[in-house]
Amino acid sequence: MTTVSIIGNGNMANAIGGVLAGGGATVEYIGRGGGAINGSIVVLAVPYPEVEAVLATYGAQLAGKTVVDITNPIDFATFDGLTVPADSSAAATLAAALPESRVLKAFNTTFAATLASGTIGGQPTTVLIAGDDDEAKAELAALVRARGLNALDAGALSRARELEALGFLQITLAAAERIAWTGGFAVVA
Repeated sequence: MTTVSIIGNGNMANAIGGVLAGGGATVEYIGRGGGAINGSIVVLAVPYPEVEAVLATYGAQLAGKTVVDITNPIDFATFDGLTVPADSSAAATLAAALPESRVLKAFNTTFAATLASGTIGGQPTTVLIAGDDDEAKAELAALVRARGLNALDAGALSRARELEALGFLQITLAAAERIAWTGGFAVVA
């Protein structure tokens, strides 16, 4: 059985934990202030500005683990763009900081409500997963699918930039009340 450690305790942490537990994983929640990480998969369910502090606290424990980045590096001061360079992503920055980990980008294009309900507009919620380790992507996808959601391999970690842009667009649409926080983008194959 897979153990997943989720760093964070907000809506996304709880929704992701529900999906993964529903898919058969043992899920543990860890505070941002410290503690042992038991999971072979670690989900960073914190806002992007807090990733650096998480790495300072847990970085050494993340070696050899699959680390799932759910962040969208939005400039919350202006709400008008991403805070990473145009040719990079939050996930790429994380991968550079964790060279001994398998970094994946996932869950950043879904809202907590659509993860919890398992649907978007009558379609199954799809979790897009990008990363350079096919085995790590397949393991996460299997847990998501076992819960009844769709999982789609979005390609290499370099695709994280597009996933972050899509996440940013979805968040800005919801914040402007053009879509509901229970809505979002559905993938129909």
